[in-house]
Amino acid sequence: MSEYKNSSYHIRLPILLAIALIAGVLIGSNFAEPKTDKKYQASIQKFTQLLDYIENDYVDTVNTASLLEESIEVMLDKLDPHTVYIPPRDAELMESQLRATYDGIGVEFNLLRDTLYVVTPLTGGPSETAGIQAGDKIVSVDGENIAGIGLNNRMVYDMLRGPRGSEVTVGVVRKNQEDIIEYDLKRGAIPQTSLDASYMIDDNIGYIKINRFAETTYREFKEALSNLKERGMSQLILDLQNNGGGYMSAAIGIADEFLKEGAVIVSQKGQSKKYDREDRAEEGGIFEEGAVMVLINEGSASASEIVAGALQDNDRALVVGRRSFGKGLVQYPFDLKDGSEVRMTIARYYTPSGRSIQKPYEDGEEVYNNDYYDRFVSGELFSQDSVHFDEDLAYKTASGRTVYGGGGIMPDYFVALDTTDNSAYINRLVANNTIREYTLDFRDNNPEMKNMSVDEFINDFEITDAMLQEVIAMGEKNGARFNRKQYTKSKELLKNLLKGRIAREVFDNDDAFYKVYNNSNEVYREAVNIFMNPDKLKEKSNTVLLQRM
Repeated sequence: MSEYKNSSYHIRLPILLAIALIAGVLIGSNFAEPKTDKKYQASIQKFTQLLDYIENDYVDTVNTASLLEESIEVMLDKLDPHTVYIPPRDAELMESQLRATYDGIGVEFNLLRDTLYVVTPLTGGPSETAGIQAGDKIVSVDGENIAGIGLNNRMVYDMLRGPRGSEVTVGVVRKNQEDIIEYDLKRGAIPQTSLDASYMIDDNIGYIKINRFAETTYREFKEALSNLKERGMSQLILDLQNNGGGYMSAAIGIADEFLKEGAVIVSQKGQSKKYDREDRAEEGGIFEEGAVMVLINEGSASASEIVAGALQDNDRALVVGRRSFGKGLVQYPFDLKDGSEVRMTIARYYTPSGRSIQKPYEDGEEVYNNDYYDRFVSGELFSQDSVHFDEDLAYKTASGRTVYGGGGIMPDYFVALDTTDNSAYINRLVANNTIREYTLDFRDNNPEMKNMSVDEFINDFEITDAMLQEVIAMGEKNGARFNRKQYTKSKELLKNLLKGRIAREVFDNDDAFYKVYNNSNEVYREAVNIFMNPDKLKEKSNTVLLQRM
């Protein structure tokens, strides 16, 4: 049976298994006992009776399945925003995003101008073994043309992923070769990671960025943490910005590496006591003494908030950034007989001080999903003074500091969103894949770049004005009209983004990307600044780290 998941990701899709659901398949699943309440049974009978009347006696022919889909969508809309139905074809894909491996041909791909472009063959995968190269364009699958047919990511997954050991033939167009090259590939297990970067900022400060909490996240994190500690790390920046969550167990394991034995990490309570639990730290954490900062923002949700809340309430870390998303609900996947599933909220989780950080959802899903826009308009993303908490939801950390429940983790040290160098023009270059296309072409046309070390690249490589003009021209070709005012405003950001992307492609290394790109990340910059100037904490009347620095 699947373990608890705690993710902000959710889908509202047509429900195809309504009859089975109403008949009690969900309620009578392996994890729950059938309900015997007379009112409940009467409701089931009333609904099925109505369906019989519509099917057999209504004047016109009716698509009963569509009626059922709509009725159950309405039913789920009355629950919380994270209880969702996932049809069979999407259940497997969603599950695979959190697994250690998936079965496929092993390529990182991108769709450029309606063509499937191989960004890089994954190390050890079938594509790399067969000889597929970065820059190849896959134009056919099993003899059928796939170029120029309106490909989307879903179609690519369906064509290239499949059972381990199954075979697929792909046709490839390669630069400077006229003929299509065909590769017969046997699908295999493809490893995937959830830790984006791990490196030393200087002789003392280490940095780890996690993009989601997946099956292997805890293992990846422990390995990275141990490696950095061996390299002399005494201070750590743990970056959970825009991490939408995942497996609760991974979050608990990571928090445990920082906390003394017996410290509460998280608890949860449901309507049924079988879902109640409390998780505490065990002995032997790898980094129980060094100073820690946890970076969060409005995109940090769920399992990210478990880690941030546990370390904040135990006064173990300084939380830096902006108020997190605010998801304090726990989902459990109830499998249905046709391969679909319902991910149902079965409990609320609570930080060690006892606070729930779930933001309100009583006003409906539209209001719930517009929360980021509301924060932007209200000024919350730019000023800590714009954040208002209910004093009735005030709690105390282990040392007596006040923290609040009712809507996300509020950082100890607020960092305003920096939009001074952002612009719609830069966003268009990213959205229409111009930046990605240019950096891939640059990598392919400059193979000598691989002879540089990452440090040499960071210190010596410059984005020239000539390169920027090439990007502008490519953007025009892709439909991004040049805007001089916005370009001038965002020039330095564009240069930094290009340099980071080139670093990633040339060295096939996310560490290289983040070493460059983090120069434009305001939360990261402020965290480093605090470590180097600890007196800033005194200015904020927060000494949680001073004794460790």
